[in-house]
Amino acid sequence: MFFEYPHLLYLELLLVPIIALYLWRELGGRQPSLRVSIITPWAGKGGFVARAMRHVPFILRTIAIAFIILAIARPRSSEQFEKVDTEGIDIVLSMDVSTSMLARDFKPDRIGAAKDIAIEFISSRPSDRIGVVVFAGESFTQCPLTTDRVTIINLIKEIETGLIDDGTAIGNGLATSVARLKDSDAKSKVVILLTDGVNNCGEVSPLMAAEIAKTYGIRVYTIGVGAMGEAPYPVMTPWGIQMQNLKVEIDENLLRQIADGTGGKYFRATDNTKLLEIYSEINEMEKSRTSVDSFPVYSELFMRYALIALLALLLEVVFRMFVIRRLP
Repeated sequence: MFFEYPHLLYLELLLVPIIALYLWRELGGRQPSLRVSIITPWAGKGGFVARAMRHVPFILRTIAIAFIILAIARPRSSEQFEKVDTEGIDIVLSMDVSTSMLARDFKPDRIGAAKDIAIEFISSRPSDRIGVVVFAGESFTQCPLTTDRVTIINLIKEIETGLIDDGTAIGNGLATSVARLKDSDAKSKVVILLTDGVNNCGEVSPLMAAEIAKTYGIRVYTIGVGAMGEAPYPVMTPWGIQMQNLKVEIDENLLRQIADGTGGKYFRATDNTKLLEIYSEINEMEKSRTSVDSFPVYSELFMRYALIALLALLLEVVFRMFVIRRLP
């Protein structure tokens, strides 16, 4: 057994002057006296037991204070141990945020669907560290590796197009993701790269970034998002925003090479349902569990001390009301 707040136990020292003051009043101070015309009602009432009983309320109150202090110091026990499983996986979600992600072949659009399903994926993996990288004409880290699900989800909700130069720098996005994972000690390191276009800018070629990922033992799953053929895309016209069908161009061969070269897998998502299925499949594939046997299970013991204190206070009240009755 140990105390969570052991410094509070010093409060027990306050009982020393309280007890000393009581003893001085009872033994060294003036004794109370009462003059009466006849002592018949008190005859036989002043025996040793009767005199000793009047100290019981003070003793009970002292016990109550002592156990209240013990309770607030939070006694705990960690004698039990629980066997638990942990994932041991670090994952970076690398997401394309170019303007083509506004196409409406997904609901509400590609970027909206990608964000919603990524949030579901994150919520389903509470034991992993997850980070987020976004890219268009350049790339940056939206959220570093963390287990803080609330922070990740809030940062994903803030992702939108137009925040950085337009374009599709797949190599830059993958290279930034690799940089977030290369120093990780996790048992498994994964990048899930989602894009809807063809690499057309950036300082790092996608295949070079894939080679670097392979060097660091990072597995890359690639997802091409977009309907087959054409997709409705919002275009600004003199009459406002109108939908126009534009050709969907995804470099599937490149995405497949990146995935195969790093031990991952390429997927094609043509609608929300298919994208959700892809994330579910990746979720099942990345289940590298490890057992931990030394996880302590703490038992809170403060309740027993609090109950003893409560019982002592109740007994004090009973003694004062029914056992040691004073004259008004």
